[in-house]
Amino acid sequence: MYRPESLKEPILEPALPIVDPHHHLWDRPAPRPGKPLPRFSMDRLADLNHSYLYDKLLADLTSGHNVIATVYLEANSMYRAGGPEDARSLGETEFVNGVGAMFASGGYGDIRAIAGIVGYVNLMLGDAAADLLDAHTARAPDRFRGVRNTVPWDADTTIIGARWRQGAHAYANPKFREGFRHLAPRGLSFDAWLFEPQLPDVVDLARAFPDTQIILDHAGTPLGMGAYAGRREERFPIWRDSIRALAACPNVAIKVGGLAMPFCGFDSFMSDSPASSKQLAADWEPYVETCIEAFSANRCMFESNFPVDLGTCNYAVLWNAFKRLAAGASADEKTALFSGTAKRVYRLAI
Repeated sequence: MYRPESLKEPILEPALPIVDPHHHLWDRPAPRPGKPLPRFSMDRLADLNHSYLYDKLLADLTSGHNVIATVYLEANSMYRAGGPEDARSLGETEFVNGVGAMFASGGYGDIRAIAGIVGYVNLMLGDAAADLLDAHTARAPDRFRGVRNTVPWDADTTIIGARWRQGAHAYANPKFREGFRHLAPRGLSFDAWLFEPQLPDVVDLARAFPDTQIILDHAGTPLGMGAYAGRREERFPIWRDSIRALAACPNVAIKVGGLAMPFCGFDSFMSDSPASSKQLAADWEPYVETCIEAFSANRCMFESNFPVDLGTCNYAVLWNAFKRLAAGASADEKTALFSGTAKRVYRLAI
């Protein structure tokens, strides 16, 4: 039985300041008993962490590393139950802005969790998205920093299922781009999440909108499951070429993480014996090194992606793995990777 909390490690470089630029909060129905789920399954992962609220976040943030602040990423959480459908995501911004205010009160220590918020506005609304962007900003004027539209897609529906129906090239849709053009005038950034075969779509988007800050989530999500099982080495040069093409766009930054999700197909996912930080660093090293070489530390930021990455390790082990991977970096490079890039890209007042 997978128990990530069972692995305890000494904290490496405990004084190093960390800004975690990617985590979620949610409270979803508890899993119901049923037939066993495949190991590499988002549904199995959802069973593991169906509830992750401020108390669990605080426990992770205080598990040994020097986390000074975080950025919240939209997760279809706490949407309003009624009202216009396109405006229901305002509930998520209101919810997490309140949690950010809790941490800003100082009542939970010096950590400024949710110093920034990346929410959800459906940019497929075109010009109609502009008013919703303003509405989100109005509800969290000190924290709202941008939006994310997730479009992971593959012809093999076993990888992600039917939940995402935008199709293969959603970021190229003229209606999406009509909505996207309203971000830069408002000083808002865009987080992109999709799969490695779709990365050329982000390259094209970044070139078409050079004045909009784009952040690629999860190192571009290399695939190693479903139709891509056993093909990571074959796909690596393709992924690497796309990462290098994105790095040539000065308006793009990258989050180095998310490799603990099931999509990559690493043996460490949901393993009965949780992987050590040393093992994780060895597995992830080719991807992490490629990202940093392509973008430089000043456009890279390590991310936790919690609680999603709980499917591979606990929070303390995850940051130990990143610290192992950055062991050869200079002091300035470590500052950028662990806090500086996130502060700058998300305009955090901390």
